[in-house]
Amino acid sequence: MNVPYGQMPAAMPAPVKGRPDPEKTRRTIGIVLYAFFMLIGLVLEIVIFLVPAFFGDGDELAAIGLGTVLALPPLVIYLWLPWVIDRYDPEPWWALALVLAWGAVAAIGFAGTINTLVHLVFGAIDPALGTIVTVCMSAPLVEEFWKGLAVFGIFYFVRREFDGVVDGIIYATFVALGFAAFENITYYSRAALEPGGSLAGTFVIRGILSPWGHPLYTSMTGIGFGISRETTKGWLRWMAPIFGYFGAVFLHSTWNTAATISGWLTLVMLPLWFLLVFAFLGIIIWLVRRKGKIIRDHLQDELLLGNLTRWELELVCSAFGRMKASFSYGGSTGRKFVATAARLGLCKWHSVRAQKGKKQTVSADWIVPLRQELHQLREEIARIKGGNIERPQAWQAPRQQQPAPMPAWGPPGGPPPGGYGPQGGQGGPPGGYGGGHPPGGGYPR
Repeated sequence: MNVPYGQMPAAMPAPVKGRPDPEKTRRTIGIVLYAFFMLIGLVLEIVIFLVPAFFGDGDELAAIGLGTVLALPPLVIYLWLPWVIDRYDPEPWWALALVLAWGAVAAIGFAGTINTLVHLVFGAIDPALGTIVTVCMSAPLVEEFWKGLAVFGIFYFVRREFDGVVDGIIYATFVALGFAAFENITYYSRAALEPGGSLAGTFVIRGILSPWGHPLYTSMTGIGFGISRETTKGWLRWMAPIFGYFGAVFLHSTWNTAATISGWLTLVMLPLWFLLVFAFLGIIIWLVRRKGKIIRDHLQDELLLGNLTRWELELVCSAFGRMKASFSYGGSTGRKFVATAARLGLCKWHSVRAQKGKKQTVSADWIVPLRQELHQLREEIARIKGGNIERPQAWQAPRQQQPAPMPAWGPPGGPPPGGYGPQGGQGGPPGGYGGGHPPGGGYPR
């Protein structure tokens, strides 16, 4: 809606029915592929991990139950942390649930099957060789690939929910936590069957000291896809995910190799590992704050357009805006208002970057519907609050006061007695040009 600021109406037109959905076909294909790979992954998971336990003695099933009890409760705490950090535009719960389930089912099923086959092949040559190749080479390559597919799935098939580096890290963290939770169940169950009380040590290492190993690895892939989403450079759009994937493989292989060489080497690496994790956490917080600044910068002109008030802008750009909206701006409707405004800012950001790179983006098609939705949500909030809310006003160019027109005969009061002289003076000589007509009437011919 290209209307000059001074002519912008105070309220947008009536909302259209629904938002444009140019990615409907792509998303449908993604859903079909997701269901297909999840089904195969579930079958592989059952065959590799559960069938042997069912055909074994009862101790194996009991060990799996114990491992589940130890692995799942901490998962709730670990999932809470990335959700809290991503304050300005949290990812939808259904998208997070999809990648979490992918990590626990599809990624585990495919990676576990491939790693098992690799171990069998190289273990037939030499058992030690089978362990080294599987743990130090196959596991990093295969596991990071299948976890990274979940990030790619959101990036490609649900692009409107993938805005940049922060989103890449969040999705990568959730898929990795789903993977790690199931993997921990298998490790805990095996440790429970071993004599000597190794379960306690396994739980301390995997559940307490290094729970963020898989999220840290896969976040490299997430950063790569995030950079690809943000950049306007064609070569970087393709290369960033590849670099990110191999960065994930490198970190994963480094940790696994250290643990394979010696358990003591792992303990020596822990201080450096913790330093790396805390540094990465600081980077995430900085990226989240950057995301909030992007939203603010691209919502400033909505004040002039009459789509947001100053108070609403501050609410949307607050790290606790959704919480404030729950208590002071319409409850769930207010939270939706904040989410819609944040989405509007990010869509405008994508559109600006696409224009700079001379590319097209579906985000541009959502800008007007999102503005209309803001007005609709505000009216719902007004009904909830009894009409006592501030409404935005479009900016109006100030009218310039025009100077009073000069009279036809000069200054106020008309010409001086005797008229104007021949040189613009007053009075003129009697009978001259300024004093009327010359004697005889009229001007000489």
